[in-house]
Amino acid sequence: MKKLTTIIAILFLATTFAFAQLKNNHANIVIVHGSWSSAGDWAAVAVQLKSNGNEVTVVNLPGHGTDETPINQISLQGYVDAVKKAIGAKKEVILIGHSFGGIVISEVAEQIPSQIKKLIYVAAYIPKNGQSLLDVANTDANSDVPKYLQIEKEKGIAGIAANGIASTFVPDAPQQVQAYVVAHFKAEPLAPLATPVTLTATNFGSVAKVFVHTFNDKVNSYPLQQRMVKDANITRFYGLPSSHTPFVSMPAVLTAIIENEAK
Repeated sequence: MKKLTTIIAILFLATTFAFAQLKNNHANIVIVHGSWSSAGDWAAVAVQLKSNGNEVTVVNLPGHGTDETPINQISLQGYVDAVKKAIGAKKEVILIGHSFGGIVISEVAEQIPSQIKKLIYVAAYIPKNGQSLLDVANTDANSDVPKYLQIEKEKGIAGIAANGIASTFVPDAPQQVQAYVVAHFKAEPLAPLATPVTLTATNFGSVAKVFVHTFNDKVNSYPLQQRMVKDANITRFYGLPSSHTPFVSMPAVLTAIIENEAK
């Protein structure tokens, strides 16, 4: 049995010394945001990664942020195709997925495993073969999302009640950031959330994986994160005392973790 490697991320990782050691990494890093999110939410991390010499692409999934792709044209494979397009012919890619982005990067790794050096799951969902995001999330008895979830089947979207957005997704962010998130919150297309992945041991199983735990997560709870990591046989992981969005509340620490794994 492999020796379990536990790596606890501490604030010292984000000091000047840490970044001095990690500069000029020149890694190819591709980031995939989660549900009710967009590429812009990762700006602070992306800027720091780029300033240290990495090539960074934050994929904005169809229907998110300012993208106006019609809901009936959005699918999980469409998300996967958007990530594959961003990767292009690149090799040795460090592919990062947050939350629902974990579903997307898992399917990408299945389809182009030879181009992916490592998957980094940040508070992300890790599916098993045949599972959808909803299959996994519905096993989370500790999530606050069901309290505020608003499903509009006729429109094909899922929203979150305004009074639950900040407390669920960004409780550790500054008040002005919370207000911005609430004001710009956008409903999530339903179809991709219910679409199962197809994963094999030969492809997806061959790619190295790392997990970044978020101890105070009210979306994807820490107990569920632990179960998914165990089921996926991931033996290298970090832990952050953050909510579901460490790229907002502690971007410097998360950047240091990513760069450490991209070496």
